[in-house]
Amino acid sequence: MSKAEYLQLASSRYDKFQELNKIDNFYDYEVQFVNILNDLGREILEKNLGELVKDKRKKKPYHPGLCNDQ
Repeated sequence: MSKAEYLQLASSRYDKFQELNKIDNFYDYEVQFVNILNDLGREILEKNLGELVKDKRKKKPYHPGLCNDQ
């Protein structure tokens, strides 16, 4: 993901962050804030990792150095 792509994703939520200033209740503010950030984080993660595999049974490559079964 490039810096421009990240900035585009973040700027697309700017208006939602500004709408939070209208909320008087801190609990509601925090809930909406977390929802916005979770949505942003999910999109960033998907962009960085790529698309999900269609077949959930697809085997992943084995990397012996990553296993602690020694």
